[in-house]
Amino acid sequence: MKLPAELAGIQETIEGYASEFGLDFFPVRFEMVDYRMMNQLAAYDGFPTRYPHWRFGMEYERLSKSYAYGLHRIYEMVINTDPCYAYLMASNDLVDQKLVMAHVYGHCDFFKKNNWFEHTNRHMLDEMANHAARIRRYLAKFGLETVENYLDACLSLENLIDVHAPGIRRRALDDDEEEHPVPRRIPAKAYMDAYINPAEYLAGQQRKLDESRERRKRIPEDPEKDVLLFLLEYAPLENWQRDVLDIVREEAYYFAPQRQTKIMNEGWASYVHSHIMTRHALEPDELIDYAEHHAGTMATQPGQLNPYKLGLELYRDIEDRWNRGAFGPEYEDCNNLEARRNWDRQLGLGREKLFEVRRIYNDVCFIDTFLTEDFAREHLLFVYDHNARTNAYHITSREFQAIKRRLLFQLTNFGQPIIEVVESNYENRGELYLVHRHEGIDLDLPYAEETLKNLYTIWGRPVHIETIVEKKGQTLFSHGPDGSQQQDL
Repeated sequence: MKLPAELAGIQETIEGYASEFGLDFFPVRFEMVDYRMMNQLAAYDGFPTRYPHWRFGMEYERLSKSYAYGLHRIYEMVINTDPCYAYLMASNDLVDQKLVMAHVYGHCDFFKKNNWFEHTNRHMLDEMANHAARIRRYLAKFGLETVENYLDACLSLENLIDVHAPGIRRRALDDDEEEHPVPRRIPAKAYMDAYINPAEYLAGQQRKLDESRERRKRIPEDPEKDVLLFLLEYAPLENWQRDVLDIVREEAYYFAPQRQTKIMNEGWASYVHSHIMTRHALEPDELIDYAEHHAGTMATQPGQLNPYKLGLELYRDIEDRWNRGAFGPEYEDCNNLEARRNWDRQLGLGREKLFEVRRIYNDVCFIDTFLTEDFAREHLLFVYDHNARTNAYHITSREFQAIKRRLLFQLTNFGQPIIEVVESNYENRGELYLVHRHEGIDLDLPYAEETLKNLYTIWGRPVHIETIVEKKGQTLFSHGPDGSQQQDL
C-alpha cells in the first residue's frame, strides 16, 4: 500500500533533512503494511519473492506469536536495493513514522556508501524472484521431498563461505609456466658458472619446483575457506543440485555485509535519526513519545549486546574526540586523566571523520580501531562468564583488553568457527577432509555432526573434520555410510 498524502509529505521533508545532513542514498520507496505482512516480510528477510521453504514459515510463526504476546514489535524494515524499498507499520504513530523514515535514510546511505556493500547486487529483488522460480520448477520436476531435503542440507552450510573473498584474491592467476620448469641460473661468466651455480644448488631448486608442481596437483592447492564454492566446483552434483547450491551461496554472500556491519549500520542509522529528529523534524508535543521510543530502542538487556546502542555511542565518541582533537600521539601519551577529560584543540573534524568511518570500516575494524579504554570505563563495560559451580553468570573482568578481546572474538567470522577444506582425496579414496581453525572454543559437537552429515549428502563420499576437543586434544570427526565416528589423533 502506498503512502497516504500526509506521510508522503513527511517523507519529502525528512529526505530534505537527510540530504542537508550530507547523506547520499538511492531513491527510497516506502510502503505501508499491517503487522501480519510485516512479520511475513521479516520472515523472508525483507524479500517477499523468495523461494518457498519451511524455515520461512517457522520464522513467521515465531514472529507472529512474539508480536501477539507483546514481546516485540517491528517498526521498520529496509532492504539493500536500488531503489531501496522500506516498509512502515500502518499502526505506528505519526512520530514513529518520522523516526522510522529518518532511520531508513541512514540505512540507505550506509548501503550505498559503505565499501563492504560495493559488491552486492542492487537488483536483488529481481534476482530473488528468479531464484524462487527456478526452485519451484525443480519442486515440480523432482518432487517436494527430494528438493526440500537437499535444500535443507545446503542451507545448513550457508555460513561456510569466505566473507572477505569479494575484496581479497586468494587464488593465484593462471600463468604460462612451462610444463617442466627448470631452475633459474644466476647469470655468471662461463669460467665462474660452476662456482655461482653449483650442482647441489641447482638440484635443490629443482626439488622446490617439483614440490610446487606436485602441490598444484592437490585439490585444493591451498586451504579453501569458501566451502560452498569448493563443493560447486568439485562435488558430483546433478545440474539442478548445483544450481540450488549456487542460489544458497549467492544469497549468503548478499547478506554477509549486513552481518559484517550490524553495529556500524544500526549505529549510523540511529545517529542519523537522532540528529534529524532532535534538530529538525520533532514537534514540541512529540518530544515525550520520541524520547520513550528512542530509549526503548537503545535499551540493553542483561547478557545481550545492543548494536544500536553500542554503534550510536561509538559514533558520538568519535565525533567528540575528533572535534576536540583527542587523538594522535600527543593525546595518547598523556597520562593525566583530568587533562585527557578536558582536552580540547577545537579542531571541529568530527562530522568529516564520521563520514570517513561510515565509508571504510566493518564492525571488527570499527571496534578494533575506535573502542578505547576511556570509552569502556565511561560506559561501564565488563566481561562475564558462566560459573558452573554456582550455575550463574558472574563478572570476570573489567580490564579493557579483555573487553576488547571478547568483543572482537564475537564479531570475527560472526562468532562462528572457521572451517577450511584442505584435502579432497583423503587417503586416496576421494574423501573430503576439513580443518577447524581452533581459536580457544570447541565446536558444538552435535551441530558439527549434523553439519558433517549434510556435507556427506552433498559430497557423496565420507567427510572428516579435524578439530581440538577440550581434555582430549586433536580429534577427527567423520561421517560416512556407517554414520558418525570419531577418533583421537
